[in-house]
Amino acid sequence: MPHKTFQSPEEIEAVVSDLINKPLSRPEEKKEWLLEKNRFMQDISEDAGWRYIHMTCDTASEEKKENYLRFVRELEPKLTEADFELQKKYVSATNPEDCGLEGSQIFVPLMKKAVSLFRKENIPLKTKLQELAQQYSEISGAQSAEWEGQTVPLQKLSVHLKSPNREIRKKAWEAIQSRKLKDEDALNRLLDEMIALRHQMALNAGFKNYRDFRHEELGRMDYSVQDCFRFHNAVEEVVVPLMRKAEGEKIRKMNLSGDYRPWDVQADEDASEPAKPFENGKELYEKSLECLRRTDPYFAECIKKMHEAGRLDLESRLGKAPGGYQYPLYASRIPFIFMNAAGTVRDMVTMLHESGHAVHSFLSGHWPLMEQISVPSEMAELASMSMELITMDHWEVFFQDEKELRRAKKDHLRDILSTLPWIATIDAFQHFLYENPKHSREERYAFWASLFERFGNTHVNYSGLEHYFNIRWQSQLHIYEVPFYYIEYGIAQLGAIAIWKNHKENPKQALEKYKQALSLGYTRPLPELYKAAGIAFDFSASYIRDLSEFLYEEYEKCSQ
Repeated sequence: MPHKTFQSPEEIEAVVSDLINKPLSRPEEKKEWLLEKNRFMQDISEDAGWRYIHMTCDTASEEKKENYLRFVRELEPKLTEADFELQKKYVSATNPEDCGLEGSQIFVPLMKKAVSLFRKENIPLKTKLQELAQQYSEISGAQSAEWEGQTVPLQKLSVHLKSPNREIRKKAWEAIQSRKLKDEDALNRLLDEMIALRHQMALNAGFKNYRDFRHEELGRMDYSVQDCFRFHNAVEEVVVPLMRKAEGEKIRKMNLSGDYRPWDVQADEDASEPAKPFENGKELYEKSLECLRRTDPYFAECIKKMHEAGRLDLESRLGKAPGGYQYPLYASRIPFIFMNAAGTVRDMVTMLHESGHAVHSFLSGHWPLMEQISVPSEMAELASMSMELITMDHWEVFFQDEKELRRAKKDHLRDILSTLPWIATIDAFQHFLYENPKHSREERYAFWASLFERFGNTHVNYSGLEHYFNIRWQSQLHIYEVPFYYIEYGIAQLGAIAIWKNHKENPKQALEKYKQALSLGYTRPLPELYKAAGIAFDFSASYIRDLSEFLYEEYEKCSQ
């Protein structure tokens, strides 16, 4: 069924005018008003979603780009103002929580927060930021390099970073980095402009910096900015030593002590050819479906339904935006998975990760309101990161060779040990960017280097390659497109390890709790959602130590 499309601001104004004039006295009036507002928001959200999906699937298409930007420039500003007016009307009603809909103790305070943060003068700034984010997608999507007489996307070229031939790895790494270096100035200027706009938005709303404004805008009710710093410190204290220990063992096996270069990081320690868990998008889908079916038949049913509805775009190609995502389409209730598969183990994990998001969309889809379905990222990423781990018992679907299977599991667990420090790095970097909005490029690069010393894989020798290292952060799309959306991955990764730990002890019970927690949508505070999943909402040093040591023990088992 085709989705509803919106062509003019007047269409939005007509709906809003009707809602503004309706009474909100009795509980049943409030419930019906929220449901009516929700139907409108679902339709316009789906329209925006499809425009974004089509644009990222084909960044070279001027028509799709303009269709997306037309929404951003003409409809989004009116929608932002309309949403403010509607939320203001609702929270101004007597006892707005008294609407007979579950989760009002969550979504009503979030509405009040949104109303308090709204400033009309920020609407054009937000529009400009969305246009700049689209530029980032366009620049990144155009990045390609020559390889053996062909022009290939950098995502596909990165496959050669796993080659057992060190010269091939070096050649591929240099080709990738040389191409990225061409966009260094453009991406620095783009971020400079974004920082200035975001800082002005914060000042307009009465905040001293964008970091504090964004923390409130993201609706982080269950932890503070200081808790983010606590997370950084705990990861530095507990996880970084384990990550460096694992990397040191790998380097010794590779006989590269003192000469471990950036093109060696993804190579196999036993000099084996990189595993090829699938050949193309069709095979990735089929094997993922079977892996999910063996884990829980319901998981496979969700992905099959998406495939039948044409909601999967899995393979990498020229002109396609980088990265991967699951887009929740609230009107049709069937999400979309976008990714850039090139046949790697990392691609396989990405597919399972995005499948976790999709299963979450289906499990929470029975709630009528978007506010009940649209969970915070700390919960959304718990669903996806847990799926990566709880499916590991069935990765044999992708690997006929037992040695390759064990290697894939070991590499993934080592990646998680590296992921937590990387998350701390990106989050800490953004705190610096917005606490110091007038910093110079030199200061930006210097602070980035200091974070590497604190959280990075210091075994890697970047001698003579420092300039390539300086711009590693430019590949992290969150910095450009969704600022400060990254600490959530760290919190969720800890939760995913805890769910996996429970799953190894009692698979049936762990899966039941996992699905139950996802089915709650956002009708409970985060600590209660985590409790429903059978885990704690905790990122203290002691908790991180317990989970990290468990993870490291499982990592070592894969080496035996």
